[in-house]
Amino acid sequence: MPLSIQSLNEAHAREMSGWHYDAPYDFYNLSLNEIEQNIHYFLNPQNNFYGIFEKQEFVGYCSFGEDGQVPGGDYSTPGLDIGMGIRPDLTGQSRGSCYVEAVLDFARQTFAPPFVRVTIAAFNQRALRVWYKVGFRAVKTFEHQTQGVPFVILIRDAGRTSKDCEKSLLVK
Repeated sequence: MPLSIQSLNEAHAREMSGWHYDAPYDFYNLSLNEIEQNIHYFLNPQNNFYGIFEKQEFVGYCSFGEDGQVPGGDYSTPGLDIGMGIRPDLTGQSRGSCYVEAVLDFARQTFAPPFVRVTIAAFNQRALRVWYKVGFRAVKTFEHQTQGVPFVILIRDAGRTSKDCEKSLLVK
């Protein structure tokens, strides 16, 4: 599956703002009352948002840095935080590992971090399975500072690569 990671444009940011996940993943739905704020946030270069494309089709997004952190978590250990979302109609189709590996390859090439870190809601067993499969390990659990939802922080050595996914990553 040829994947590429590219800068987001306004159309992609607008599309992401309207993605609707079914329960229990509706936790990730954005407020329709804040679409313009979300678009501005996604397009702000300081937030490091990128699109994930499969054969030029927009299939997801990733972010690098503070956006991947959740209020209440301990992020004092150095590492590159990753945020990620896949288009709702593509979730649960066993593509997650390939998308994650493409994002990790991009992170290595672009940011060269020693460690990468991801924070996932504890109820999201589907996402946790994907990140464990590509070699992440849980290091901490905590509750969201205001929502009380349990989260898990996972890390992995950024230099590690997986051969599980045959893909070509095109960085644009």
